[in-house]
Amino acid sequence: MLTLTGKPFVTSRTGEVGSGQGTSDETLIRAIAAGDRRAMQALYARYSVRIYRFVLRLTNDRSLAEDIASEVFIDVWRGAEGFKVKSQVSTWMLAIARHKALSALRRRSDERLDENATAIADPADDAETTVDKRDRSALVQHCLSQLSALHREVLDLVYYHEKSVDEVAEIVGAPANTVRTRMFYARKRMQTLLEAAGVDAH
Repeated sequence: MLTLTGKPFVTSRTGEVGSGQGTSDETLIRAIAAGDRRAMQALYARYSVRIYRFVLRLTNDRSLAEDIASEVFIDVWRGAEGFKVKSQVSTWMLAIARHKALSALRRRSDERLDENATAIADPADDAETTVDKRDRSALVQHCLSQLSALHREVLDLVYYHEKSVDEVAEIVGAPANTVRTRMFYARKRMQTLLEAAGVDAH
């Protein structure tokens, strides 16, 4: 359970968002800005895995990704009041996560990062399917780790987070045309790596 200063996001005050199911991200942020801990808990449940996986793909370090993902939601709790409605909440959070990940990598530039990312299995899969998914996912992760950080992040944002080119541009702080160019070369490089690894890219 997500905590702030050791206290879980649980409260029984009336008029709060509750579980957050069916509630828009923007409504949750407004509730969080008003101090609603259950809204924060709902937002965390909705995005924690996505944020963690995004940071993991940037850093290839599970422990670091866990720490940064937690920091992102602490920043959201503290900064919800200043959220700009012109952005999507998920775009805003991914931008925070990216900034923290790159800052952490700069601080750890003298360390060798772990390149092994373990896929999270779908509990609905049977054992054989899960093994197949893990093997394929591991190969895909290995290929992703061989891309440059700039190419890896644009692929991640477009395919895993379903962000548009303009949204990616906002997150990474680059012009849309630059993002399109990075996407073009990232796709070509990824296709080459996947083919070499014997993975169907389609």
